[in-house]
Amino acid sequence: MVQLYDDERLDYLTADEGMQIIQSPTAFSFSLDAVLLANFASIPIKRGNILDLCSGNGAIPLLLSRKSNANIVGVELQERIIDMAKRSVEHNQLANQIQMLQGDIRNLKGELHQSSFDVVTCNPPYFKTPSDTEHNQNEYLTIARHEVYCTLEDAVKACKLHVKPGGKVAMVHRPGRLVDIVTTFRMYKLEPKRLRLVYPKRGREANMLLVEGIRDGKADLHILPPLYIYNEDGTYTEEAKEIIYD
Repeated sequence: MVQLYDDERLDYLTADEGMQIIQSPTAFSFSLDAVLLANFASIPIKRGNILDLCSGNGAIPLLLSRKSNANIVGVELQERIIDMAKRSVEHNQLANQIQMLQGDIRNLKGELHQSSFDVVTCNPPYFKTPSDTEHNQNEYLTIARHEVYCTLEDAVKACKLHVKPGGKVAMVHRPGRLVDIVTTFRMYKLEPKRLRLVYPKRGREANMLLVEGIRDGKADLHILPPLYIYNEDGTYTEEAKEIIYD
């Protein structure tokens, strides 16, 4: 039986109840953006190496393990949250496939080899928020959501550093940072190849974006069809159900 601490709980990660994850309302709980990124990323199926940066409680590595036999490494800065991720990996008996590391993605020398991963995924902090008054009162959530210890450029630079030439980098972020994302990708020789905007429902503004680039790739960006999450009646669209309940 998995050990739980403080306000932690054990939730089902997938609709078939085949996988569980440790969550905490005060420390970290994964959200839809992790599910969408795990579905969006182009990953090797049978073999290879995948790196997930800003892993939180390990939702993306766990979800990717359902689609791939590749070796997966997840990196998370916060000690309590990486401990939750490690226990979730052990609970799901995936320690032979998934390794969770505590570390600062700005300096992983000695922890990870450079240019050694076929795919890098990243769900970085979204908000610039230079003023402390804009931060969440919960320190765990502030670090996860705000660019306190990791800026967009830090995240893209780390992705470039660890992905192989010709390898792929997939990221989820906010549409308001689209120009920054494309500019920074190109600054670090990650050529954007696939872009998809995510909308709460038809007629609303996009509230998430998914982007995938190739290291040292040639310019050729494909804008994918929009992804709508909810119907007008508040139920999930068919595509959203396929992604969320797969």
